[in-house]
Amino acid sequence: MYAIVDIAGKQFKVTKDQFVYAPYMAGEAGASVEFDNVLLIDNAGAIEVGAPTVAGAKVSGKILEHVQGDKVIVFKKKRRKGYKKKNGHRQDFTKVLIENIVK
Repeated sequence: MYAIVDIAGKQFKVTKDQFVYAPYMAGEAGASVEFDNVLLIDNAGAIEVGAPTVAGAKVSGKILEHVQGDKVIVFKKKRRKGYKKKNGHRQDFTKVLIENIVK
């Protein structure tokens, strides 16, 4: 059984006991979260597609920790002008354990 869930504007294919690195969400480690925007559910080949969401479907999970992604280097340069700028960025993520998919 799997589901496609919309978490903070991004879609994830999730199954039970799977880890998902979702965009940063408020809450402490150990807190439980529930996602109501379930777009699709597949239960042993029986696929149910929502319009836009599946009615009565929920995905519950637990926040494990808040982490940062890999560093991305942003480098800007204009040739022959003496202009160089180097910057780095690390995106914040929340590691979520999917505990249950309910239809």
